[in-house]
Amino acid sequence: MQTLLIEVRAEEIPAGYIRPALAAFQEKMTTALDAARIDHGAMRVYGTPRRLTLRVEGVADTQRAQETELTGPPKKVAYDADGNLTMAGQKFAEKAGVPAAELTVKTTPRGEYLCARVSESVAPTGPILEGILPGLILSLPFPKSMRWGDLSVTFARPIQSILALLGEEILSFTVGDVTSGNTTAGHRFKAPGQITIPHPDAYVDALRNAWVLVDMDARRQCIETAVTDAGVNAGGAVIPDPALLDTVTQLVEYPQVITGAFEPEFLDVPREVLITSMREHQKYFAVSAADGTLLPVFIAVSNMPADDMSLIRTGNERVLRARLSDAQFFFHEDKKDRMEDWVERLKGVLFQADLGSVYDKVVRVRSLAGQLAALAELDAEDTRDLDRAALLCKADLVSQMVYEFTDLQGIMGRVYALEAGEHPGVATAIEEHYRPVASGAELPASRVGSLLSLAEKLDTLCGCFSAGLIPTGASDPYALRRQTIGLIQILQHAHLRFSLSDLVNKGLAGFMAPDAEGFLSVQQQVLGFVAARLTHLLVDQGHAKDGVAAVIAASADRVPDVNARVQALEAFKTHPAFPALSIALKRVGNLIRKSGQAGGDAPAAAVSEALFEDPTEGLLLAAIESVTEQVNADIARGDYPDALAAIATLGKPVDAFFEAVLVMAEDPKVRANRLALLKKVADLLTPIADFTQLVTG
Repeated sequence: MQTLLIEVRAEEIPAGYIRPALAAFQEKMTTALDAARIDHGAMRVYGTPRRLTLRVEGVADTQRAQETELTGPPKKVAYDADGNLTMAGQKFAEKAGVPAAELTVKTTPRGEYLCARVSESVAPTGPILEGILPGLILSLPFPKSMRWGDLSVTFARPIQSILALLGEEILSFTVGDVTSGNTTAGHRFKAPGQITIPHPDAYVDALRNAWVLVDMDARRQCIETAVTDAGVNAGGAVIPDPALLDTVTQLVEYPQVITGAFEPEFLDVPREVLITSMREHQKYFAVSAADGTLLPVFIAVSNMPADDMSLIRTGNERVLRARLSDAQFFFHEDKKDRMEDWVERLKGVLFQADLGSVYDKVVRVRSLAGQLAALAELDAEDTRDLDRAALLCKADLVSQMVYEFTDLQGIMGRVYALEAGEHPGVATAIEEHYRPVASGAELPASRVGSLLSLAEKLDTLCGCFSAGLIPTGASDPYALRRQTIGLIQILQHAHLRFSLSDLVNKGLAGFMAPDAEGFLSVQQQVLGFVAARLTHLLVDQGHAKDGVAAVIAASADRVPDVNARVQALEAFKTHPAFPALSIALKRVGNLIRKSGQAGGDAPAAAVSEALFEDPTEGLLLAAIESVTEQVNADIARGDYPDALAAIATLGKPVDAFFEAVLVMAEDPKVRANRLALLKKVADLLTPIADFTQLVTG
């Protein structure tokens, strides 16, 4: 067995391309080796801005032997009456490549058929890889690829060399105008000459000696340690930024950390602006003092080891000074405007062709926010704050600062609101209404911010569905899945027991009249979409799929209620009586459904004790009546564990009932009476979960 090493060296590859390309490299190589019947061991990837590398351990010297059985024509077609091969049989033997004498007859469920066992040829691994690798390399996916010279091949950036080794053997093939070999190159400035790699095991050390840290994890750790130390030496601490650390790791081959400074006068610009300007434009780390205030210091990571690092530091300081000067200018110019004037300018900003301008959206959100304030029973002050925040929530979109730094939308809205003397609650809600900005991100902390975020997401969701802009597959241009998950998380986090159907009706009212054709169809589409997101979210949190399905099937109308029922049902599954009880309750549900009496809104038919033919019927009725009041009271206050515990006492009476009587009796009156009795049991369960959805046994 040998170690396989493939390095594709190219011009500077964008940082965001590297990890996805390496993941695809590994996946595609695994698929290719398996398809070629080449056994192999563990894989590992390395990457820098100028190289994508894959190492595969334990690659077999030859293909794995394999024998295949081919099925031919039926025996009666393959042989004539004298037992000689017919033309059909001879053609099959020729196609299979085996002598006629080695053909066999196999008995199958369809009859007897001619068969041939064919041994696949076994070839050395090297030549096979030489045929596989050119196409595999060119198939690596990138957001954007390019051509170079007069070649027809494409890659992220022009390929400069390919290193291909199987042990000490050089794999020779050509990609575009580059022929593979056993050489690579080091750092483009410090060691640009060719480096011969005699064996894959020498690769990492050889590049380290040539000023390249090819191991991404080691390079990241090196940067993190150096940046952290630099922050301490500057008198503060680096503000953690894992995403920036990942980006910088993919921008350098041999990191050199530089500490620079900027003029303290720039500290009058909001902290978020300074951090964003350093991070987004320059990829610098910001440093804060012990009290959290920003220091006029930055940490840069250079890819250029130099004898005089002060020259690089001075150059970085000069570039940052220009960036911060622009930000300072934007900030002071923006403060000259009134936010109300910005709101008017939103009339000229398109939200979506069928949904109007951003101003139109603000009007709808403001209306929704007022309705939510009433539902949440906000006091007068919070109601005023919510209305004001709804009016101003998108105003900063036309500010110079947000035009330059789009990630600061909402943040600058808060800053400018405070500068204008708005109530702090208004300013906070303006920023919070965008939350969560990503999966798992921070949720609104204030009541007003939660309701405004809810109104904004509800408007987007209902608007897009009313316009037919429904996510399909991987296409979700308006991030409706993320918006919906955010809506669900806010309802849960803020303990808002609003009815989803009522919210959707209110949201859709901004786009179509309730009696308009198609209103109910769109309403059901939106509710179904929300229920699907809620299901995925609960399952992703570790809840059992069948339990989630059972609860959602009962009702998904109030999110905190759904979560509470899922948790109660999972706890109930540990009850000693649960296995037998769940089977019995599932049987109850199935009988009710098949009888056509399903439906939680329809009251159970009256049960006549005069039609009882067995004592177990009366005992079951008494048991039901003894717990009904308690169960209903428990459900009303959301105490689902106690409700399920009370329902659990029905297990034995239900089992005894099923043992003693035939529910579907011949007498229609007796049958209807027994179904009505079971409907009483089902009605106790309906508000909690549909037990027919549970996996039992």
